[in-house]
Amino acid sequence: LCCQCGVAIPPNPANMCVGCLRAQVDITEGIPKQGTLHFCKQCERYLQPPGTWIQCTLESRELLALCLKKIKASLSKVRLIDAGFIWTEPHSKRLKLKLTVQKEVINGAVLQQVFVVEYIVQSQMCEDCHRIEAKDYWKAVVQVRQKTLHKKTFYYLEQLILKHRLHQNTLRIKEIHDGLDFYYSSKQQAQKMVDFLQCTVPSRSKSSQRLISHDIHSNVYNYKSTFSVEIVPICKDNVVCLSPKLAQSLGNMSQICVCIRVTSTIHLIDPSTLQIAEIDGNTYWRHPFNSLFHPKQLEEFIIMDINRVQEKKKGAGAGARSNKHTLAEAWVQKTSELNTDHQYFCCTHLGHILNPGDLVLGFDLANCNLNDEFANKMNPHHIPDVILIKKSYDRTKRQRRRNWKLKELERDREGMDTDDERQYQDFLEDLEEDEAIRKNVNIYRNADVPVESDTDDDGPPRISLAEMLEDLHISQDATGGEGANMMT
Repeated sequence: LCCQCGVAIPPNPANMCVGCLRAQVDITEGIPKQGTLHFCKQCERYLQPPGTWIQCTLESRELLALCLKKIKASLSKVRLIDAGFIWTEPHSKRLKLKLTVQKEVINGAVLQQVFVVEYIVQSQMCEDCHRIEAKDYWKAVVQVRQKTLHKKTFYYLEQLILKHRLHQNTLRIKEIHDGLDFYYSSKQQAQKMVDFLQCTVPSRSKSSQRLISHDIHSNVYNYKSTFSVEIVPICKDNVVCLSPKLAQSLGNMSQICVCIRVTSTIHLIDPSTLQIAEIDGNTYWRHPFNSLFHPKQLEEFIIMDINRVQEKKKGAGAGARSNKHTLAEAWVQKTSELNTDHQYFCCTHLGHILNPGDLVLGFDLANCNLNDEFANKMNPHHIPDVILIKKSYDRTKRQRRRNWKLKELERDREGMDTDDERQYQDFLEDLEEDEAIRKNVNIYRNADVPVESDTDDDGPPRISLAEMLEDLHISQDATGGEGANMMT
C-alpha cells in the first residue's frame, strides 16, 4: 500500500504511488518556466549570448538548441529525455517548448515529468542593422574615379553592379563630379567590391587605413579603410595615340586607333586596316596613352562618295582583323562647309553601315592642334585628315521609339545637369548599337511605350523584344483583399 494515500501499488523503493511522489517531490524545481529571446526585425536573426546573431527559422533545430542553451545550467541536475516545440501563432511573440526530464528521487526511484517552458520574443536591433540605419556609420569606403569628361564607363559599371547585386551591402552610395563612393560596414565587403571592379573594368587600386580608436585593455583597434580605384581614362569612341613600342607589340598597329568598347579590357581598332587589339589594365599602366579629343569636339560630316575596299595585304607580324567591320575609303565634307568645295579623304571601319548621303560624326585632325607627346613625334603623312566614329541618327526620333529602360542605383547626387542627360542618352544609343555590351546589361521593357512594327530598315539600330526582361510590379492586391500587410 502507498504510505501516503493507502492505494495498492506495485512495490517500489519509495513505497509511494506516482501521484503522491509527484506531490512530495518536484524534479523540475529550479528550472525556469519562462525566458526571453532577442530578435532583430531587420535581418531576422536571434541573439546568441554574448554577442553572436544567428539565422534561425521557426521550429528549427537551430532555434531549439538556442532555447535549450538558455536553461542549460538548470538542466544539469536532471536528465533531458525529449524536447520539442508546441505550435504557437507565428505573430504571437511566444515560443513554447515541451520538455521531458527524468531524475532519481527517494531511495533510487526514477521519476519522469513533462513540463512547458515559454519564451517571450523581444525585438532588439543588432549592431549591423544599427550601422545600416545610421547611414553615416561606415568602416570602409571604395572611391571609384575616372579622369575623363564622359561618364560612359560609369553608366556601364552601374548596370554591371545592378546585375550582380553588389549594391545590396552598401550603406550609402554617393556620386561626385568624377566618380562614385561606396560605403560599407566591413572591410571584407569593400574588398569584394574592389575585386569585382578589377575583373570588370581596366583599373588599378590602392588602399589605406586610419586608426579611429584603440582599447588598451582589450587590445582592440578600430580602423576606417579607404580603397581608391582608378579606371583607365579611355572611353568608347575615343581616338587614342599609342606609343611606338606599344603599337609594335600589338602587331605593328597604326599608332592612331579608335576605342570601340571598354569592358574588362580596352578594345581598339585601326580604322585604316581593321586590325584589332585588346589592352588590359596592367599593360595600360605600363604604357599609358591619352585620348586625343573629347566627345564635344565631334563634328558632323556628310558622305559624298564611299568605296568598299577588298582585303588589304597584311603587313609583317600583323595581328587579328575585325570581322564585324568593313573597310572603306570615303570622301566626306563637313556639314558646316557645304557651300564650299572642301572635301576630305579618309579610310574608315564603318563601311558596312555607311552609304553616300549619310551623316556621320567624326574628328577633324587636319585642322586641329594635337597636344600629345606621341602624336607630335609621328610623321605627319601617317596622321589621317579625318577619323569617322559613328553614324549620326535623329536623336529625338530614337528617344520617342525607345521601348525599353534601365534601372539605376539609388545614390546621393550633387545635381544633374543637361550634360549628364546628354551623356546618358549617348550610353543608351551605344547599347542599341553594340550587342557585345548589351549581353552584360539587364534591359527592361518599358510598358509606357507602345510596340510598333519596325519596317524602317535604314533607321537606327534597335533592341529586340527577345533581349528585354519583364519588369516585376507587385500590385496592391497581391496580398489579398485591400492589400493587407504581409508579415513573416
